[in-house]
Formats: sequence, structure tokens, C-alpha cells
Amino acid sequence: MEQRRIVHIDMDAFYASVEQRDDPALRGRPLAVGRGEARGVVAAASYEARRFGVRSAMPSVTAKRLCPELVFVPARFDVYRAVSAQIHDIFSRYTPLIQPLSLDEATLDLTDHLGAYGSATLIADRIRADIHAETGLTASAGVSYNRFLAKLASDCRKPNGLFVITPAMGPNFVSALPVDAFHGIGPATARKMRALGIETGADLRRQDLATLTRHFGKSAVFYHGISRGIDHRPVVVNRERKSLGTEQTYLQDLTSSSDADQALMQIASRLWGNAQRRQLQARTVTLKVKYADFRQITRARTLPAPVPSEQALLETGQGLMMPLLPFVPGVRLLGLTLSGFHDTGATPHSQMELLL
Repeated sequence: MEQRRIVHIDMDAFYASVEQRDDPALRGRPLAVGRGEARGVVAAASYEARRFGVRSAMPSVTAKRLCPELVFVPARFDVYRAVSAQIHDIFSRYTPLIQPLSLDEATLDLTDHLGAYGSATLIADRIRADIHAETGLTASAGVSYNRFLAKLASDCRKPNGLFVITPAMGPNFVSALPVDAFHGIGPATARKMRALGIETGADLRRQDLATLTRHFGKSAVFYHGISRGIDHRPVVVNRERKSLGTEQTYLQDLTSSSDADQALMQIASRLWGNAQRRQLQARTVTLKVKYADFRQITRARTLPAPVPSEQALLETGQGLMMPLLPFVPGVRLLGLTLSGFHDTGATPHSQMELLL
């Protein structure tokens, strides 16, 4: 079986880097994309901000406490999507086998597309050079013989670097890593593994498949493989979209029915617009509610036919919300998600866009 050549490209602090590129006054300064208000959340942080411990998904007040000089700028998703399209056009010069993972990263299969370069590493470096020349941004790349290791490799020389994990290196490279660093093992699973005495890749490798299956079910095969540097997952060119959602965190808790209805109306309008632009039709509507005490609940309804209009989306969301009113305690976040899609030629990106 021919050894695969997989490349993972990950843009460096993508949203923040776009903002610094477009506004020279922001260059070299600690920057966060998002809202700086009390209920704001950091969507992305520049490397200058990360030195202070600022990270994405961090509450803005925490970020400001860590870095008093932090500058907040609002997110510009239209710009990020346009730059992402430029970058994906560059990828397509080298291979048609591209799996977008988000606006700022993708996995490429170069196995049968080495061309005159003859080397996936040379192509990865060429892609990085093209991205910098045409967008002014930097990217990091990982090269390996499977998706899991290519993703790990792209983290090893950030920012603006390239790292290769060869077949000879793979198993040993994985064995030394803490399970928290494994892409595909989330925080909850990592905690469960540590409770079982599984701290590193080497610990994971010592577990037989039957034991892993008993504790982790269907995911056991994947964990068993990656602990040995094995990952047979293909690069999937057109991933099926599973869901599309919009959510909003509020500066003041929602308590009254009128405020909740007004908030839901804005969310439904934004979500319907996103679905229309992507030509998506969905039958399932899910309401997400996060209370002031951070308790979170979801309610869903599946319709007999795709949601026909923005008004129908809003009315379905209102129907899900009505039994929860009045909100006690208040609600800090509301969201709506569409799922159960019909295939109508949707774009491959499946990232939830937040109202920041």
C-alpha cells in the first residue's frame, strides 16, 4: 500500500492577523477579536496577546485582566471568508483533494498530486509562500502520512513554520504526548482517560482494544490506532454539513418575554440569511438557552418538511421557548440551530458563526 502524503495547513492567529494586516496601527500590539464588554468573548487573539495568556473563547473581562493593554476589535466575518476563499484557491493549484476544517485550516491529500515537485514537504512550503505573497498572512504546515499526525505536526513550529513527521517517527512521536494534546480527544475524554491512569500516548498504547471499547465505545478503534500513529481516515473533499447555528451572548440578562422575543427575532433573521446564502433547507430547529447561572438547556423540534420561511423559523423557535418563560434566573445567551439538511449544494464549511 502506497504511503500517503498528507498536509495540514493552519493559518496563524487568522482573524487577529487579518485585522493587524488591514490596520497597521494594530501591528505588534496585543489584540483580541470580539467584544470587550462585560459579556463579551474573545473570538481570536494575536500572538502578542497570547503571551499574556489570552485565548479564544475566554471571557473578555478575564482577557482584560490578564492583559490591561489588550485592544478589542469587532469580528468581520465577511472579510475572513473572502480571505479564506483566496487561500483555498491557492490549495486548489496543487491538489483537488482538499478538506476544509474551518475558515483558517484545511487538510490536503498530495499522494497522487506531487507533480514536478516530487515532495509533499516542498509543496507545503510552496503553499505557505504563496499564501504570504498573495494575502500578506502566514501559515503553519504539518506534513505526515496520515491526517492525525499532519495536524499534530502543524502545531509544532507555530507560527510561520513547517514540521514533518515521517513514518519512522510517528509511533514514538505519539507516545511522548499527553492525551490532552491529541486532536480528537476532547477535555472530557482526556479527564476520563487520566482517571484510568492513561496520561500519555504510551499509556494509551498499552490498553488493548477490548478495554478501550468497554470505556469509550465506538471511539475505541480510533484511539487504539492513533496511539500507534495509525489513522486511515481519508481526506473528504465534500463534507456533509451537519448543522448551522447562530447564538448571542447579552450584556444584560434577558428576563421579560418581550426582550426574549426581540432577541430571538434577531437571531432567526441572521440564521435564516446564512441558510439562504448557503442554499440550505433544514427540518430540525434547536433552541439553546444558557442561564445567568451558566446552566444550559436545548429544545428541538423536527418538522415534517423543511422550514419554509424566516417567519416559520421564528415561530418554531418561539414555540420551543414559550414553555421556558419567564426566564428565571435571567438568560445570558440564546441560540438557534438548523439541522437535518436536504442536499442543496451547500458549501463545505461547517463552522458555526457567532454573533460577536
